[in-house]
Amino acid sequence: MLCLSLAPGEYVTVGSDVVLQFDRMSGDHCKLLIQAPREIPVVRGEVLERAGGKRPDCVFDATRWHRPEIPWNRSKAQALAAMRTLLSKMDGRDDDVKALRRQLNHIFPPGSEENAAEPTR
Repeated sequence: MLCLSLAPGEYVTVGSDVVLQFDRMSGDHCKLLIQAPREIPVVRGEVLERAGGKRPDCVFDATRWHRPEIPWNRSKAQALAAMRTLLSKMDGRDDDVKALRRQLNHIFPPGSEENAAEPTR
């Protein structure tokens, strides 16, 4: 099975008629957009299995990929904003400050606070 990492907006084509596009992540859910001809059935796995269909052998158990997430709330978003403000006041002083900003931006990409202020479910 092919495993891809996609950023929002990136897409994959399957043959010449099927397009899968990654829209966004929200908590532990991924929104995937699928464009396919009507004659190609696109069925959610749980619906297939509920109707008596066989689970494909290549599908793995979701717990394999589960990572515990840090619950996000308004106070964590405010703390992250405060750290960014402090770092901006210290910018240019030395390489350690630049390295710390890079690490912070890696863990929490700029702009992630806007969506992250909503608690995870």
